[in-house]
Amino acid sequence: MSDIEEISKKLLEFRNDRDWEQFHNPKDLSLAISIEAGELLELFLWKNAEEANKEKVKEELADIFSFAFLLADKYGLDVKEIILDKIRVNNEKYPVAKAKGTAKKYNEL
Repeated sequence: MSDIEEISKKLLEFRNDRDWEQFHNPKDLSLAISIEAGELLELFLWKNAEEANKEKVKEELADIFSFAFLLADKYGLDVKEIILDKIRVNNEKYPVAKAKGTAKKYNEL
């Protein structure tokens, strides 16, 4: 079993043991990702990046990843596959020769 499969299995077990699937529709999972991302941003508010509490960053990232995995499951998406596909697309949009060292968007390269 891959790491991604193990994570998905544990998340689904945790959710199912608590009968929470009824609350985990795509809309609410998407909202939860956004809310948790806001909580992550709050850790950096009015601080330098080095001042953010690393343990709290870890907790918020875990929440974001968890809800993202659950959302992927709702749509029957393979997390490894969709990330690798996105990397391939980005490789085409951002060729090294044009994108290296710049933060410009692909349509500005």
